Amino acid sequence: MRIGELAARAGVSVRSLRYYEEQGLIASTRSASGQRHYTDDEVERVTLIQRLYAAGLSSRTIFELLPCVDAPSEENSDAALERMAQEHHRLSRHIDELIHTRDALERVMATARAYRETLQATAAC
Repeated sequence: MRIGELAARAGVSVRSLRYYEEQGLIASTRSASGQRHYTDDEVERVTLIQRLYAAGLSSRTIFELLPCVDAPSEENSDAALERMAQEHHRLSRHIDELIHTRDALERVMATARAYRETLQATAAC
């Protein structure tokens, strides 16, 4: 199938597919005229890539995990599990930082509300 059909079937943009190919996440064959051609298996692969992106993984990390998908083995599984553990730790730290930032924002908002109430009480007098 050509790139437009893959994009439609996988629910992604043609631009995304070109990026995935550039990053080594998917592969195509080229026709004599240079058009990209993909197999039906690429639909499922692009869907997997989309899920991994949605989970917060980078294209580099996805690239590192794909050998486990392409050639399952104990070695590839061990490497993928180690990489996913690193990503899990990174995401957990990021979540902790976001919670800290949210809590700080809530404190600033509480201060602003209290100040506003003070102003309103003063104006009412």
